[in-house]
Amino acid sequence: EWLRALGFGQQHLRETSGGMFVVSETTVKYHAPARLDDTLLVTARLLEGGRASLSIAQCAYLHSPDQPARLLAEGTIRLGWVDSTTLKPGRIPAPVLEALK
Repeated sequence: EWLRALGFGQQHLRETSGGMFVVSETTVKYHAPARLDDTLLVTARLLEGGRASLSIAQCAYLHSPDQPARLLAEGTIRLGWVDSTTLKPGRIPAPVLEALK
């Protein structure tokens, strides 16, 4: 959703650049459960942006208008850029890296 909000949806990236992001590694630490119909706020922050991969930190909070946000989970995701046909690693397009920074 973060990439899509910046104008870089996966389908658009495949059509315009021939590449896409794939998840290569993830970690998550759960602090508290969420329940059905809870409103969540999820944040994303670029930790590291290289030529072929990104590391992103994310946090999920329980969002309630009458209470302070409560951290439910936090983690990191490492994304690699690959050619969408061959799935071989490639370079992230410069406009994508600039938008993320």
